[in-house]
Amino acid sequence: MEDSRIIKTEYSEVMQKSYIDYAMSVIIARALPDVRDGLKPVQRRTLYDMYELGMRYDKPYRKSARIVGDTMGKYHPHGDSSIYEALVVMTQDFKKGMPLVDGHGNFGNIEGDGAAAMRYTEARLQKVTQEAFLSDLDKNVVDFVPNFDETEREPSVLPVKIPNLLVNGSEGIAVGMATSIPPHNLGEVIDATRAYMKDENISTRELMRYVKGPDFPTGGIVINKDELLDIYESGSGKIKVRGKIEIEKAKGGKTNLVITEIPYPMIGAGISKFLSDVAGLAETKKTQDIVDISNQSSKEGIRIVIELRKDADIENFKNMLYKKTRLEDTFGVNMLAISKGRPETLGLKQIIKANVDFQFEVAKRKYETLLAKEMERKEIQEGLIKACNVIDLIIEILRGSRDRAMAKACLVSGNVDGIKFKSKESKIMATQLMFSEKQADAILDMRLYRLIGLEIEALMNQHEETMANIYRYEDILERRDSMAQVIMNELGAIKKEYARERRTVVENGAEAVYEEKKVEEMEVMCLMDRFGYLKTIDMPTYERNKEAADAENKYVFSCKNVGRICIFTNKGQLHTIKVQDIPFGKFRDKGIPVDNVSNYSSEKEEILLVTSQTQLNLYRVIFATKMSMLKIVDGGEFDVMKRTVAATKLQDGDEVVSVVIADEQKNIVLQTAGGFFLRFQIDEIPEKKKGAVGVRGMKLSDNDYVEAVYYTNSTSDQTIEYKNKNVELNRLKLGKRDTKGVKIRV
Repeated sequence: MEDSRIIKTEYSEVMQKSYIDYAMSVIIARALPDVRDGLKPVQRRTLYDMYELGMRYDKPYRKSARIVGDTMGKYHPHGDSSIYEALVVMTQDFKKGMPLVDGHGNFGNIEGDGAAAMRYTEARLQKVTQEAFLSDLDKNVVDFVPNFDETEREPSVLPVKIPNLLVNGSEGIAVGMATSIPPHNLGEVIDATRAYMKDENISTRELMRYVKGPDFPTGGIVINKDELLDIYESGSGKIKVRGKIEIEKAKGGKTNLVITEIPYPMIGAGISKFLSDVAGLAETKKTQDIVDISNQSSKEGIRIVIELRKDADIENFKNMLYKKTRLEDTFGVNMLAISKGRPETLGLKQIIKANVDFQFEVAKRKYETLLAKEMERKEIQEGLIKACNVIDLIIEILRGSRDRAMAKACLVSGNVDGIKFKSKESKIMATQLMFSEKQADAILDMRLYRLIGLEIEALMNQHEETMANIYRYEDILERRDSMAQVIMNELGAIKKEYARERRTVVENGAEAVYEEKKVEEMEVMCLMDRFGYLKTIDMPTYERNKEAADAENKYVFSCKNVGRICIFTNKGQLHTIKVQDIPFGKFRDKGIPVDNVSNYSSEKEEILLVTSQTQLNLYRVIFATKMSMLKIVDGGEFDVMKRTVAATKLQDGDEVVSVVIADEQKNIVLQTAGGFFLRFQIDEIPEKKKGAVGVRGMKLSDNDYVEAVYYTNSTSDQTIEYKNKNVELNRLKLGKRDTKGVKIRV
């Protein structure tokens, strides 16, 4: 009998539904910020948890581990590392336009060093976060929703008073989409918001009179000002950013280029990459203007010093840095955020509109809550004032009542049953009392000192103040202009206290034009030792050290300094290297590992031949493989610009055993692991294209394979040692290709 609980369904449908549910969860609940408060869920929950724990800006710092643990246990059931990373980023003034958390301890630096473990660092809220992000949570301004296990309640959005999505920007990768929003200047964003509130038909172009462009905390120079309008209208595009270079005069007439600001995308590992790139320019002789480079950055700011020669062309060198390094970089803008519960790419005006609409909604709920409290206060105050006028009667009621309920019933409905009065007049007056429930409770809770003349006068003043508040709150709620003025006043106060000067310059920069100095063409010697270290030296140096160079290096050949060298490997690959990428210097210089200047990997491949592309063009190349496949290829086929191509086609399980340049060799000798030797004429090997497998060189027994390949001339004797026995290759019987060969007995 089938279990009725088993649901039969198409597997693909289950997978599709599950994946869509997962994708939407990542998009909505993890990776993308909300357009209203500009925060991702992990950021919102962390800030709210700090607020709940009382970590105010004027209170002592608390351990980050406490914040992370509490957030994870109450609101964010994900990894502690993701929560701590979010906390760390909110403290970093080089990543955020306006840090939201005040960190104490090592929270990382601009050069990419990570923060200390959460057990060491401490944090608390910034003053601006407390005042502009969390201040009205007690006034029912946003909806609270159950947490993941429904044991706590958390805000669905924070009542942020500024367009935080623009001020701090955001980066996040969801499923099938990503957001990348640059930070902006707080003062400019507030000015644009106020301008929109005054005229909702304002255009993006007019808004950009206030928001000049992104304002990165690292400064820098935006150089495509004319393209910003399209970017801010569509919500996507590319912003080109350059670092800031200052010129300083150094000793001896030299010039120092000092980089004081870096492009925002260079934050982190980009700085060390930049330093190595600049050093690489000098090593590969792209420029000979660099004398020294040093990173003198500190807590005070970025300071990367490049010392140049006296006669250096400074403008050309600066343009080279922009072209060849990440000193000029691109920030990809995609202003994607959650709007009304769904992901949407928004322009500048749309983001400001969404935030202003949210501000009106928050203000409406805030002043409705405040009005309700003032109305309640008014009711109680009026009851107390009325009670003070008949205080003798109330005291008589209280003294004549058996309990609180009897006294309250008299105050509310004039019920005098069971109450003892001193006179009939008092009883008649008591029946006419009509206090409300709240007024009666306030009267019964009133202390005797409130009957002092000054206290009564203070009560009257409080009542006047309450009435003034009620009038003001009703005006704000009834007139949109009044509410708009309140919001603009709050924005003005935030700008006055927290705005700072713009750091990023926005301009139309000229395209960096770098004229690469033509290298004087010359013949050099390329040396590669048995450890795979490459270097080039000039011809006179080689001639002076010829004996040592030939003895100490595995490959020694001449090449043009503007040409390429070719490396053939046992995997059938051809790797090419520009000679200019190989260090040129003294004979005793160590050189550079071949892995560092090519796609060759010493862990996966073995080098069989290294030669110049020029030499290849003049000759043919012979290939021999483990499975005894042979072919000759015209060397011109290897004149390629790609760093790596297939030099030959291999069958499954096969690999190249030998690659040689066909010059004056007459015969080829194939030697197998099983001891078979076959000598035949090279003329029997056909010429093929590099994409061909080739032809069979000799018949192999089962499990046998070609182990070594030798080449001979008929005019000279050549002897090899095989298993402690000398074998004269030219005395081997001259056979035919694709035969078995002869076995050498040992």
